[in-house]
Amino acid sequence: MMKPRVWHGALAGTLLTAPLIAVSYLGWILGGLPFSPFDLFDWTARALPGSVVTFGIETAVAVSRAFEVSSIGTAAKTAEQAAAIGVVFLLGVAGGAAFFAILRLSDEPALLLGAVVGTMLGGVVLIIEQQLNRLATGPSGSGLWVFATFLAWGVAIGWVYDRLRDAGSRLAVESDTGRRRFLIHLGGTTITTTFAATVFGALSMGRSDSLIGGRWSDTHPLPNADAPVTPLPGTRPELTALDRHYRIDTNTRPPQISGAQWRLAVNGLVHQPLAFTLDELRQHDPMHQFITLSCISNPTGGDLISTTRWTGVSLKRLLPVLILNEAATHLRITSADGFSESVAIEAIRNDERIMLAYAWDGVPLPVEHGFPLRIYIPDLYGMKQPKWVVGIDAVDRWEPGYWVARGWDREGRVAITSVVDVVTAGPMAEVGGIAHAGSRGVSKVEVRVDDSEWQPAQLRDPLSATTWVLWRAKIAVPQGDHVFTVRAFDSQGHLQEAGFHTRQWRV
Repeated sequence: MMKPRVWHGALAGTLLTAPLIAVSYLGWILGGLPFSPFDLFDWTARALPGSVVTFGIETAVAVSRAFEVSSIGTAAKTAEQAAAIGVVFLLGVAGGAAFFAILRLSDEPALLLGAVVGTMLGGVVLIIEQQLNRLATGPSGSGLWVFATFLAWGVAIGWVYDRLRDAGSRLAVESDTGRRRFLIHLGGTTITTTFAATVFGALSMGRSDSLIGGRWSDTHPLPNADAPVTPLPGTRPELTALDRHYRIDTNTRPPQISGAQWRLAVNGLVHQPLAFTLDELRQHDPMHQFITLSCISNPTGGDLISTTRWTGVSLKRLLPVLILNEAATHLRITSADGFSESVAIEAIRNDERIMLAYAWDGVPLPVEHGFPLRIYIPDLYGMKQPKWVVGIDAVDRWEPGYWVARGWDREGRVAITSVVDVVTAGPMAEVGGIAHAGSRGVSKVEVRVDDSEWQPAQLRDPLSATTWVLWRAKIAVPQGDHVFTVRAFDSQGHLQEAGFHTRQWRV
């Protein structure tokens, strides 16, 4: 008897893992069911040391910059998702090879062993999904779906081994022909299944990915519309379109949360536990703020910084409703994906701009950006501001948040930054861009050409005290190639410490 070889197992793993991934993807798109490749990647990212995750994020950003991609955040997220799928695919190929290698040592039927392997894999993935809280937030039957897909893979790999071994029990010529015919049929079936599920899932995602509802900015002028300094054409839009707002987080896919079933649970050092629905939060006097949010990993001149109009409820106004214990000093904000951050109660009482946001530009938060609720804290990077908020716990001490526990900056305070977005050619070159200093505001922007003296730029009135400032300058320069450099000062007169942005331009 000619037993199936290890390379047969690798081929079987290839032919069975591809449709497993495709069908799981289709279930995610159509029914919001767990997509195991993404979830396994997310779990791994949480289990790895913070330095490794940091290296991965910085590498993704650096590669995106090197290839001059139009959206660093989108490119980084796409790379994460591709890596997640690729790793699971390779594990499936290697798993098939290992399965066949083990079975070559035995003459027992492989179908039963395959079912056992599938059961074990399904059980492990169920535990991981539970740790990620994906089963609780997913639709009913999510656990069964996960278990069934891996059980099916295990049963299928055992069945393929048995079929190939049966073919090997015949004469050599018949054996090779039978195995070849079986693998061709299996390949045709799996390729068709994989292609159909992938295409249908991609088309379904395209139909459901648009934001619904009219935007506030569609019918309202910006508050600085009459400002004397106008943006230089070519400067990035002053108000970022929601579908262009940057996204950087620890998830290959956002948590799926039902707005109707969602509750904001308030526990810890409070008079009594509370639970707010989204409608109950909306009944509080809404606060509208124009806000610039940026990522701590944003490279100089990068696009991981965006501005839009946020709507929500001020945490300061909500505090009396919570009835905190006198011992409470901080609120621990927890999101559906396990992300958390601590906010000092004293800071909340001193700054009513700290808010729980539920809308952007007049429409509910997009799923990718924190639906149904996220927190905004002025002057801090996005690493300190959880999305998909599900819980608030009053505690008596500061606790390190998700990224702080992984070695990132404890304060996460926005640094002064400035960017050259555009240079126009001519004997009087015009230069324009943005500058940002968190909620501290920008007092001055200066530009220079090559190594000449710094010259002041004109500042456009900002949308608010918590947004970036658009600037422009006109500088006489001779023809040729020149390097334009910009620097900014905050409202306290502090000069940005590093990362002066430069742009080479021929005028």
